[in-house]
Amino acid sequence: MENPAMIHAEAVDAMEFPELSQRFNVQGVPQTVINSGGGIFTGAYPEPRMLEEIKRALQN
Repeated sequence: MENPAMIHAEAVDAMEFPELSQRFNVQGVPQTVINSGGGIFTGAYPEPRMLEEIKRALQN
């Protein structure tokens, strides 16, 4: 990442916030949402794969 200081992450409990679960169509956990839906992927990813998914989402 060019500037890791620009990354912000939050964890949200899908059961406690059903409105967010519906908004982002959560079908499984963990679900990662990048830039309010610019990239969405479900499941646990190894770090290299996670970085690739983030880069791909930021290019769109």
